[in-house]
Amino acid sequence: MPDAIDRALDLKLWTVLVRAHAAVEAHAYADLARRQFTPGEFGVLEALYHKGPMLIGEVQRRVLKSSGGLSFVLDKLEGRALIERRPVPDDARARLVLLTRAGRQLIAAAFPAHAAVISRALSGLSLEQKEEAVRLLRTLGHAAAALAIEPPARAS
Repeated sequence: MPDAIDRALDLKLWTVLVRAHAAVEAHAYADLARRQFTPGEFGVLEALYHKGPMLIGEVQRRVLKSSGGLSFVLDKLEGRALIERRPVPDDARARLVLLTRAGRQLIAAAFPAHAAVISRALSGLSLEQKEEAVRLLRTLGHAAAALAIEPPARAS
C-alpha cells in the first residue's frame, strides 16, 4: 500500500502529466483548426498517408475512435473528396479506406507543417530529455495498461 508521500507524488505526477499534455495539445489542436480539420479527421488522413489503404476496423484501432465516431469522420472526409471507401472483393461486408489524390496532396503538404508545430511545442526539452520522457512514459503506459481496471461500484 503506498504511503502518504508516495500517494502525494503520484497525484503530483498525474497533475503534471495532464497539464503538460493539455499545453502541447493546445498547439496541435489550434494548428488543426487553422487547417479546418478535427483531430479525428487529421488522424485518419495521417494514418492512411503513412500506412496506406486500410480496412475500416484497422483505421478505427489506429485513430482510437468508436465505430460510430469513425463513420461520421469518414463520411465528412469522403464528402470533401479526401478519402474513398471501396468494397473488398473477398468480403462483402468489409470496406477498404484509401486517400484520394486530393487527400494525399493535402496531407503531404499539411503533415510536415503540423509536425513542426508539435516540435515547437516540445522545444522546452533537450533531445536527451525527450528520449528519457519517451522511455519513462512508455514504461508508465505499459504498466498502467497491465493493471486490471476496477469496475464501478454498484448502486444499492
